[in-house]
Amino acid sequence: RLVVILDNIRSRENVGSIFRTADAVGVNKIYLCGITPTPPHEKISKTALGAETYVPWEYYKQTWRLLAKLKEEGINIVALEQTKESKDVFKFTSEFPLALALVLGNEVSGLNPQILKYCDKKISIPMYGKKESLNVAVAAGIALYQLNR
Repeated sequence: RLVVILDNIRSRENVGSIFRTADAVGVNKIYLCGITPTPPHEKISKTALGAETYVPWEYYKQTWRLLAKLKEEGINIVALEQTKESKDVFKFTSEFPLALALVLGNEVSGLNPQILKYCDKKISIPMYGKKESLNVAVAAGIALYQLNR
Protein backbone atom coordinates (compact mmCIF):
# COMPACT_ATOMS: atom_id res chain seq x y z
CA ARG A 1 0.00 0.00 0.00
CA LEU A 2 1.39 3.37 -1.04
CA VAL A 3 -0.29 6.68 -0.19
CA VAL A 4 0.75 10.28 -0.75
CA ILE A 5 0.21 13.18 1.62
CA LEU A 6 0.33 16.72 0.24
CA ASP A 7 0.97 19.18 3.05
CA ASN A 8 0.18 22.79 2.17
CA ILE A 9 0.96 22.56 -1.54
CA ARG A 10 -0.03 25.91 -3.09
CA SER A 11 -0.21 25.23 -6.82
CA ARG A 12 -3.24 23.57 -8.40
CA GLU A 13 -1.02 22.58 -11.33
CA ASN A 14 1.37 20.76 -8.98
CA VAL A 15 -1.56 18.98 -7.35
CA GLY A 16 -2.87 17.88 -10.76
CA SER A 17 0.56 16.70 -11.85
CA ILE A 18 0.98 14.68 -8.67
CA PHE A 19 -2.44 13.07 -9.23
CA ARG A 20 -1.35 12.08 -12.74
CA THR A 21 1.93 10.59 -11.51
CA ALA A 22 0.19 8.86 -8.61
CA ASP A 23 -2.18 7.17 -11.05
CA ALA A 24 0.74 6.03 -13.21
CA VAL A 25 2.62 4.61 -10.20
CA GLY A 26 -0.43 2.93 -8.68
CA VAL A 27 -0.79 5.01 -5.53
CA ASN A 28 -3.73 3.85 -3.44
CA LYS A 29 -4.79 7.25 -2.13
CA ILE A 30 -3.81 10.91 -1.93
CA TYR A 31 -4.44 12.98 1.17
CA LEU A 32 -4.72 16.72 0.56
CA CYS A 33 -3.95 18.73 3.69
CA GLY A 34 -3.97 22.31 4.90
CA ILE A 35 -4.09 24.87 2.07
CA THR A 36 -3.63 22.23 -0.64
CA PRO A 37 -6.28 22.81 -3.32
CA THR A 38 -8.80 20.03 -3.90
CA PRO A 39 -10.67 18.82 -6.99
CA PRO A 40 -12.78 19.68 -8.78
CA HIS A 41 -10.94 22.58 -10.35
CA GLU A 42 -10.08 23.20 -14.01
CA LYS A 43 -6.37 23.82 -13.28
CA ILE A 44 -6.09 20.53 -11.39
CA SER A 45 -7.95 18.70 -14.15
CA LYS A 46 -5.81 20.27 -16.87
CA THR A 47 -2.57 18.75 -15.50
CA ALA A 48 -4.12 15.61 -13.99
CA LEU A 49 -5.79 14.66 -17.30
CA GLY A 50 -8.60 12.99 -15.39
CA ALA A 51 -6.41 11.15 -12.87
CA GLU A 52 -8.12 13.06 -10.06
CA THR A 53 -11.21 10.98 -10.85
CA TYR A 54 -9.30 7.66 -10.67
CA VAL A 55 -7.08 8.10 -7.64
CA PRO A 56 -9.06 8.20 -4.39
CA TRP A 57 -8.41 11.29 -2.30
CA GLU A 58 -9.44 12.80 0.98
CA TYR A 59 -8.99 16.22 2.56
CA TYR A 60 -7.64 16.85 6.07
CA LYS A 61 -7.35 20.35 7.48
CA GLN A 62 -4.57 19.40 9.91
CA THR A 63 -1.80 17.21 8.57
CA TRP A 64 -0.60 16.14 12.00
CA ARG A 65 -4.00 14.61 12.82
CA LEU A 66 -3.84 12.54 9.65
CA LEU A 67 -0.28 11.42 10.38
CA ALA A 68 -1.24 10.37 13.91
CA LYS A 69 -4.19 8.38 12.51
CA LEU A 70 -2.05 6.66 9.86
CA LYS A 71 0.59 5.74 12.42
CA GLU A 72 -2.14 4.12 14.53
CA GLU A 73 -3.12 2.10 11.45
CA GLY A 74 0.44 0.84 11.10
CA ILE A 75 1.37 2.93 8.09
CA ASN A 76 4.97 4.05 8.06
CA ILE A 77 5.54 7.67 7.16
CA VAL A 78 8.40 8.86 4.98
CA ALA A 79 9.07 12.57 4.38
CA LEU A 80 10.61 13.82 1.16
CA GLU A 81 12.66 16.64 2.64
CA GLN A 82 16.27 17.78 2.79
CA THR A 83 17.38 17.37 6.41
CA LYS A 84 20.56 16.22 8.15
CA GLU A 85 18.89 12.84 8.73
CA SER A 86 17.65 12.38 5.16
CA LYS A 87 18.74 9.30 3.24
CA ASP A 88 19.41 9.40 -0.47
CA VAL A 89 16.19 8.21 -2.16
CA PHE A 90 18.25 6.07 -4.56
CA LYS A 91 19.98 4.28 -1.68
CA PHE A 92 16.92 4.09 0.54
CA THR A 93 15.73 0.58 1.25
CA SER A 94 12.30 0.56 2.74
CA GLU A 95 11.92 -1.41 5.92
CA PHE A 96 8.20 -0.96 5.35
CA PRO A 97 7.17 -3.21 2.48
CA LEU A 98 3.47 -3.32 3.30
CA ALA A 99 2.32 0.21 4.03
CA LEU A 100 4.06 3.46 3.26
CA ALA A 101 2.98 7.10 3.17
CA LEU A 102 5.10 9.66 1.32
CA VAL A 103 4.74 13.21 2.68
CA LEU A 104 5.42 16.15 0.36
CA GLY A 105 5.59 19.73 1.59
CA ASN A 106 5.06 23.29 0.50
CA GLU A 107 6.84 24.46 -2.65
CA VAL A 108 8.69 27.26 -0.83
CA SER A 109 9.01 26.29 2.82
CA GLY A 110 8.97 22.49 2.61
CA LEU A 111 7.70 20.47 5.54
CA ASN A 112 7.16 22.08 8.92
CA PRO A 113 9.47 20.68 11.66
CA GLN A 114 6.34 19.70 13.64
CA ILE A 115 5.23 17.49 10.73
CA LEU A 116 8.71 15.97 10.42
CA LYS A 117 8.42 14.73 14.02
CA TYR A 118 5.66 12.35 12.90
CA CYS A 119 7.79 10.88 10.11
CA ASP A 120 9.55 7.55 10.58
CA LYS A 121 12.15 8.27 7.91
CA LYS A 122 13.30 11.18 5.78
CA ILE A 123 14.54 10.87 2.22
CA SER A 124 15.90 13.37 -0.28
CA ILE A 125 16.93 13.54 -3.91
CA PRO A 126 20.62 14.37 -4.43
CA MET A 127 21.27 17.75 -6.03
CA TYR A 128 24.31 18.14 -8.26
CA GLY A 129 23.71 21.58 -9.78
CA LYS A 130 23.53 25.07 -8.37
CA LYS A 131 19.86 24.85 -7.41
CA GLU A 132 19.10 23.06 -4.17
CA SER A 133 15.64 21.77 -4.98
CA LEU A 134 13.26 20.49 -7.62
CA ASN A 135 9.64 21.33 -8.35
CA VAL A 136 7.50 19.36 -5.89
CA ALA A 137 5.64 17.49 -8.65
CA VAL A 138 8.92 16.47 -10.33
CA ALA A 139 10.38 15.42 -6.98
CA ALA A 140 7.20 13.42 -6.23
CA GLY A 141 7.57 11.52 -9.50
CA ILE A 142 11.19 10.61 -8.81
CA ALA A 143 10.49 9.52 -5.25
CA LEU A 144 7.29 7.58 -6.03
CA TYR A 145 8.88 5.54 -8.79
CA GLN A 146 11.94 4.85 -6.64
CA LEU A 147 9.85 3.81 -3.62
CA ASN A 148 7.60 1.64 -5.79
CA ARG A 149 10.39 -0.44 -7.33
